Amino acid sequence: MGFATNAIHIGQEPDLATGAIVAPIYQTSTYINEELGKNKGFDYSRTNHPNRKALERTMAKLEGGHSAYVFSSGMAGIDAVFRLLRPGDHVVLSEAVYGGVFRLSTQLLVHFGIEFSFVDTSNPEGVRAALRPHTKMLYIETPANPTMAVTDIAAIAKIASDRNTTLVVDNTFLSPYLQRPIELGAHIVVHSMTKYLNGHSDSTGGAVVLTRPEDAEKIYFIQRSAGTGLAPMDCFLVSRGIKTLAVRMLQHNANGITLARHMDAHPKVKRVFYPGLPSHPQHEIARKQQKGPGGMLSFDLGTQEAARRFLNQVKLCALAESLGGVETLISLPALMTHASMPQEVRDRVGITEGLVRLSVGIEDVEDIIADIDQALLYV
Repeated sequence: MGFATNAIHIGQEPDLATGAIVAPIYQTSTYINEELGKNKGFDYSRTNHPNRKALERTMAKLEGGHSAYVFSSGMAGIDAVFRLLRPGDHVVLSEAVYGGVFRLSTQLLVHFGIEFSFVDTSNPEGVRAALRPHTKMLYIETPANPTMAVTDIAAIAKIASDRNTTLVVDNTFLSPYLQRPIELGAHIVVHSMTKYLNGHSDSTGGAVVLTRPEDAEKIYFIQRSAGTGLAPMDCFLVSRGIKTLAVRMLQHNANGITLARHMDAHPKVKRVFYPGLPSHPQHEIARKQQKGPGGMLSFDLGTQEAARRFLNQVKLCALAESLGGVETLISLPALMTHASMPQEVRDRVGITEGLVRLSVGIEDVEDIIADIDQALLYV
């Protein structure tokens, strides 16, 4: 079956007990035993529950994985993936990684004996040069947050295969509708389901999709031991959002292309970062591995003061963290999503003081453009 059909039906079958087209929310903490040592597949909601199991089936199907596990947030899922490592292991990561991942790795996990190297993963030879004898994992975001740098997944997968190293891809910015990392050689795919998968800014959640049974067994052990599995109501909300993922991504993509072209021609904008523009340095790689350029873009207004004047004047666009909702969200990474990253690191990777990140919603694109244009008058 096709993607949209799977998104609507896999893991979202009607309730067998009542025939309800939407399965109920199992808002319970525990499940009775029919007799000692015998239950109906569930015993305690921290370890599993029907809504979580259903959503995990959906995620595994949409990403083409062996299995999937969902977590209380994207960061909880990413933390679980890093827990596959052991003291002394080394990880190579995209240098323009989400600020939360930078904070988790450099301020927390490093104290547990795990080593991290941040490199430009859009340069495969740079990745190869960063490998050490004890490198166990390659972790990439593509497109990167917020620079929109694109990494050639197949090229990095070849490096991972040559070195018997695990390749992890954060697919949050595109969703499985626009990019399928497992088909390109990734071993693990992670998502902040808070973003495009949920799509309505009313739930947080994370997903880890695995291709290898041995990894799946370990991730499930971490999930139930640490108590980081996603709660029933949040599973329900994400499952609801996924049903419209295909049609939403088509509109996000169309609006993103239109807005990127408009911004690229605007005299107040210094530079636009969007894989769908021919000027993007990895435009051809994006065309090869993505179904579309998506709804995320960044643009540089030159200075933080210019960005501040612009952001304080938007009306339709919501000045807020997060992304991937039906509404257009706008932010200043240097002071918001990447504030925990030291300035010298931000400067090195291209997260300038005037860089604005835009998550293009599915409103009428003319209204988004009108709002941005009126705000740019103050720059």
